[in-house]
Amino acid sequence: MSRLNLLNKKSKVLIATFSPWKNGKRLPTNGMVEPFVDFFSKKFGKLDLIDQPHPGSDIVLPIIEEYKNGKSINTFKNSILIKCFVPLLKFTNVHKTQISFKLRDFVSVLDFVFRNNTKYDLFIGFESVNALAGIILKKFGRINKVVYYVSDFSPNRYSIKWFNSLYLLLDKVATTYADATWNVSNAMPEARKKMGYNVTKMSPQILAPNAFFKNQIKHLPFSKVLPFSIVYAGSMGLENGPDLAIKSVAKLIKKYPKVILTLIGGGSKKEQDKLNNLINKLGIKRNVNYIGFVQTNDEMYQIIRKHMISIAPYKAIPNSVRWYADAVKIRTSLACGLPVITTQVPPNGKLVSEAKVGIITRDNVNDLVDAMITLFSNKKLYLQMRHNAIASAKENTWENSYTHALKEMGLIE
Repeated sequence: MSRLNLLNKKSKVLIATFSPWKNGKRLPTNGMVEPFVDFFSKKFGKLDLIDQPHPGSDIVLPIIEEYKNGKSINTFKNSILIKCFVPLLKFTNVHKTQISFKLRDFVSVLDFVFRNNTKYDLFIGFESVNALAGIILKKFGRINKVVYYVSDFSPNRYSIKWFNSLYLLLDKVATTYADATWNVSNAMPEARKKMGYNVTKMSPQILAPNAFFKNQIKHLPFSKVLPFSIVYAGSMGLENGPDLAIKSVAKLIKKYPKVILTLIGGGSKKEQDKLNNLINKLGIKRNVNYIGFVQTNDEMYQIIRKHMISIAPYKAIPNSVRWYADAVKIRTSLACGLPVITTQVPPNGKLVSEAKVGIITRDNVNDLVDAMITLFSNKKLYLQMRHNAIASAKENTWENSYTHALKEMGLIE
């Protein structure tokens, strides 16, 4: 690529992503707002970011801000057109809600760019509808390069056939017409090939895995770690296996009576009630510390670092997005210096095996317990895996992830 097309300190970047919001505050999960702001607003001249609140948030209108050197310097108002979406965003039917929010996202990007009459050198659209908006804006000469950024993908993501077909159609169009597709795992482009996507028409498929800020990659000295402690950090959705973690600890108590399992993460009331009932039924309340949702990533990392082992017992459910996504809880564990016990489901389980930072098992209690006993009983193996975890995490920064992706596109040197 000509040097004239390289991004520089005068380049303008627009990113459309999403976040959950609660009590008027952005929650530090999903959407990657913080790393986007930290990297792109410091490296380039102008960053405008459209943050589209998740379904279930207590606000529904996009938050649109201009950033410079990591700080918000201007907030843009939503137009009357976007405000008209508010009644449509309150459907109780899950599919009507999904469609309404996707329409809001698509229109909010088009509306903002046309209203503000700004041309951008780079647009990053988180998920397909945002990428499609960017592709249209490129046709109108408002955007130079479009990135389709994919964090979740599954060939059978939705149970309703027509809705899943629409989802796959949007993905196919976005992967075809964007200048590049950034996938958080290599399992995503592999799945598209198996589904019959025309590989010759697909945009370059670039790996852009989840990562961390350098200052988040820390660990405690082993002497300060809680003995015989296990942490599960993530959503309490049963497909992620928190119930397997609980049942495993119930069995492990026979050999390690003082074992402690800490559960960190949010979930629906129904999910939380099921887990609490299971804990009570198994009679292991003394051995389980159910913290639930924590407000900040820093708070979560501080809790994780105090433990010996992290567990990510994803269940082998057919068509789950877990087969294709980049499991954040695995990377979080490594950043905190913890060996990981996970299943064969997540693609970055391969990292666990290759870097020798943990143990991969099948998604059943007996195998999980055997893995726990191995790490608790073999101190030499445990300390080696702990050392490997810390070493592997050091290269897993947002700066490295985004720099690699932009270099693959030929946008920076």
